[in-house]
Amino acid sequence: MESRQTIDLLVHSAAQLLTLAGGPQRGRALGELGLIEDGAVAIRAGRIAATGSTEDLRRTFSAASELSAAGRVVMPGFVDPHTHLVWAGDRATEFEQRIQGASYLEILEAGGGILSTVRRTRFASLETLLAESRPRLRQMLAYGTTTAEAKTGYGLELEAELRILRAILALDSEGPVELVPTFLPAHAIPQGWQPEEYVALICDQMLPALVVWWARYGQGRPPPFVDVFCELGAFDLSLSRRVLERAHSLGFPLKIHADEFNPLGGTRLAVELGAASADHLLQTPDSELELLGGSDTVAVGLPATPFGLGAASYPPARAILQHGGILALGTDLNPGTAWCESMQFAIGLACRTMGLSPAQAIAATTINAAAAIHRDKSIGSLEPDKQADLLILGVSDFRQLGYRFGTNLVSTVIKKGQIVVAQRTDGLD
Repeated sequence: MESRQTIDLLVHSAAQLLTLAGGPQRGRALGELGLIEDGAVAIRAGRIAATGSTEDLRRTFSAASELSAAGRVVMPGFVDPHTHLVWAGDRATEFEQRIQGASYLEILEAGGGILSTVRRTRFASLETLLAESRPRLRQMLAYGTTTAEAKTGYGLELEAELRILRAILALDSEGPVELVPTFLPAHAIPQGWQPEEYVALICDQMLPALVVWWARYGQGRPPPFVDVFCELGAFDLSLSRRVLERAHSLGFPLKIHADEFNPLGGTRLAVELGAASADHLLQTPDSELELLGGSDTVAVGLPATPFGLGAASYPPARAILQHGGILALGTDLNPGTAWCESMQFAIGLACRTMGLSPAQAIAATTINAAAAIHRDKSIGSLEPDKQADLLILGVSDFRQLGYRFGTNLVSTVIKKGQIVVAQRTDGLD
């Protein structure tokens, strides 16, 4: 009889093992879960050695440690592709203003919104930023997020933007949640600046300085994404193009906030420039969704944002899928419109407001979300040689994600093969 291979950990006896194998899912193919009944995952040196039935993997492997899923769901860790994790202060006053009828753009034009957070964040020390951001990151992990994108954008000057970036790298180093950084000085026009002058500052000084800074502090990581808020009252299409083209020329991958309130052509620009993702897309014309569907640019829907704004429009998931697009979901965690650390809540909203099935929403928050941050080769699914980032839910049917909301269905979180959130059973089946 052949000797069994040695592994570090065997997670076994999953009622449903969701592998999400096969890469990003386009169009109507969204929702292929790769479900294995009575499934198991073999883990060695922080990576997945194999997936299969419990019987097969027990026959093949000898594990130093075993963890029973006890008839529950095992799935990849959530990947949140759009967050503004690092900021100081809050905007509870503006929440009241919106309830009383003020629009987001009206608040922004009056010096509130993003600029309100900038006033608090710009002068916050690194220690303050870390202290205020860590609790949010702990909540994200508890709700099953194992990797997240994190943006700057609340400094709007080089020193402050780099301090936020330093905080992101520090939090990433602390772990266990992996953070993928995005540089977003083009988040709003700072007070006292004309748009053309500020964009010239970004292109001529801030982005070249980032190249030098990253070479010193990036510690071998891939370069950060560069993002821009393409919107009325922020950066119009021409200014957005200037920022993104300059970033591309310097070797940075691209993202864009597009069509959240007004259709300015940002989605078309994202496709033209090969951006990793175009995010929000509440007002994107059908002709641009068609372009998106023919590209590898991921459409990132952020349903918690219109929910937070009390808006009627949500990302047009069905149209995106009809045109063959790659759809991902994120939280848009931020202090103004979506203070939401839970990808489970994003799934619940997406099922109700975007017409997604639980299976589609799960794929959009795992393998497709990984594609939106250029990490789908290493995370987002449970496949051999990928990083062992997985969740054990407290339920036996994956459809409970989406069906239930306002609670936490994650029981155990494993990151790089290590249990980082131990099994919890409070309120779970």
